[in-house]
Amino acid sequence: MTEPVRTTSHSAVLAAVGLSVFIWAATPLVTKIAVGGLYPLAVGVWRTLLGALGAIPFVILGRLRLPVSGPGRAWLLVSALGGFVAFPILFSLGLGRTSAGHGALLLGVLPVLTGLFAALVERRLPGRSWALGCVLAVLGTAVLVGARFGLGAGEPGMEAHGRATWQGDVLVLLSAMAASTGYVAGALAAREAGTWAVTFWGLIIGAAVLLPFVPAVVSLDSLWNASGPIVFSIAYLAAGSSILAYAAWYWALGMGGIGHTGVTQFIQPLIGLVLAVAILNEELTWPMAVAAGAILGGVALARRRS
Repeated sequence: MTEPVRTTSHSAVLAAVGLSVFIWAATPLVTKIAVGGLYPLAVGVWRTLLGALGAIPFVILGRLRLPVSGPGRAWLLVSALGGFVAFPILFSLGLGRTSAGHGALLLGVLPVLTGLFAALVERRLPGRSWALGCVLAVLGTAVLVGARFGLGAGEPGMEAHGRATWQGDVLVLLSAMAASTGYVAGALAAREAGTWAVTFWGLIIGAAVLLPFVPAVVSLDSLWNASGPIVFSIAYLAAGSSILAYAAWYWALGMGGIGHTGVTQFIQPLIGLVLAVAILNEELTWPMAVAAGAILGGVALARRRS
């Protein structure tokens, strides 16, 4: 990739940041719509398969190469399995059993989990602010998940937009762990191959892993005969969440700097929650409000330098 152009306007960087953050913030909402018409497992598989089809032209035209060293390729494989296999499947399964609002808030712990895994891989002790922020975010997550115990599990109509269960919340948390693992592994692989190559090759590798399971978990008729909103949702997840948002985000990071640009992800869970309440008419409960404050506050504190 070429060096950042210094004359790039601040408004263009903000536009790219806003685009990527909004796309990712709407992902829980769109996933919830998709799992309302397709099996959650099929949603996760289609998201990666179609995303890989869109990634192939980037790899060919950009002449993006795989890492050449053994460790680099190993990290790329971990990144692909975490970010493009485990995450979309677990997240789709989770959204089939919880609300879009819960999914948006639970994904708010991604920066904390990513920091934790990075510290483990790099064998370094995190700072005091990070530790305190982590505790606060975990407490917020515990409030959100714990409020669901004994409520809604196994009830008819659980697939309704506003229904949330602790089982679904746990699946979303597991998907966040998988995504965080993928982020860290991808960052390590990117030291050798670059972020663009790692992202698009990760999609292709993830699709290759899932391809043999397609006949068992995906019915072609279920997608071809799906309603317009369902088809749009799958296309949004594949092209928007997996490709366009990544492209806009990486461009903005390069032009605007990681420190100034990365903090904008703090608003992502709130946007996702607002969209779920406004579009799906999901209920905003007190546990959700408390959890939102704790998770966002914890993530903000964790990002501070001790």
